[in-house]
Amino acid sequence: MQGENFSTSALIVLGHGTELNPNSGLPAKLHAAELRRRRLFRDVHEAYWKQEPQLKSVLANISAPCIFIAPLFISEGYFSTEIIPQELGFTYPTCLKLTANEMVLHYCRPVGTHDAMTGVILARATEVIQKFPFPRPPRPADLTLFIAGHGTGRNRVSRQAIERQAELIRARKIYAGVHHIFMEEEPRIGDCYSLAQTKHIIVVPFFISDGLHAVEDIPVLLGEPATLVKERLAAGQPTWRNPTEKHGKLVWYTPSVGTAPLLAEVILARVHEATHQSSSGL
Repeated sequence: MQGENFSTSALIVLGHGTELNPNSGLPAKLHAAELRRRRLFRDVHEAYWKQEPQLKSVLANISAPCIFIAPLFISEGYFSTEIIPQELGFTYPTCLKLTANEMVLHYCRPVGTHDAMTGVILARATEVIQKFPFPRPPRPADLTLFIAGHGTGRNRVSRQAIERQAELIRARKIYAGVHHIFMEEEPRIGDCYSLAQTKHIIVVPFFISDGLHAVEDIPVLLGEPATLVKERLAAGQPTWRNPTEKHGKLVWYTPSVGTAPLLAEVILARVHEATHQSSSGL
């Protein structure tokens, strides 16, 4: 963002949102607050597609001449590349800039597909080992890293962001192994035990929020009893104890990537990218 002036521009951090889980909207609020604190933009707002405040109502109340919409989505999936852009008048990915009534509107690409997410995943993995070094911190070479996603047969592109990150981290040769696993596609979450060639495993959920999938579904798929997970959740406790031994493996499980402080940098990178694409006529 160096050398660029966004003092007259507004930024909207756009989350999916849901009324079913109060934690769903927290990442958008968290990162909007951080970017607001930095005073880079005239205004910074959080908005959602499925909960209040909704995107269109937020847009209607912004008077800035230039607005950036940064989708806080994990992949180029159904909502981030089809539903939302179409509703706003964009054609993804060929037309991500609109001009109307002397206002310029930019639609950024989803944060989860940016290569900078590699640093977010690695930070999550490092943090959990440092925080829970039991019985002592294992060397990265003695660890297998798993990036856990949702997966869906509805949109084959949705898994590509996770596969890409696994490739990028694997190329760095930090860990003994790096794999992607999914809730609803192969390889499955539970396959981590047979895929890992090491005793030590780190599972990083590639989700935006610490919602239903990250705090309930994946711990159960990793082998925790559903009743125990629900009891811990009701008591306000972590639903996974780090580390937990399952199937002869010692498993560390991190918070979702979308709640990491580093994600604010990825949002800025997407804004920077949108600016340069527009100036070059893309």
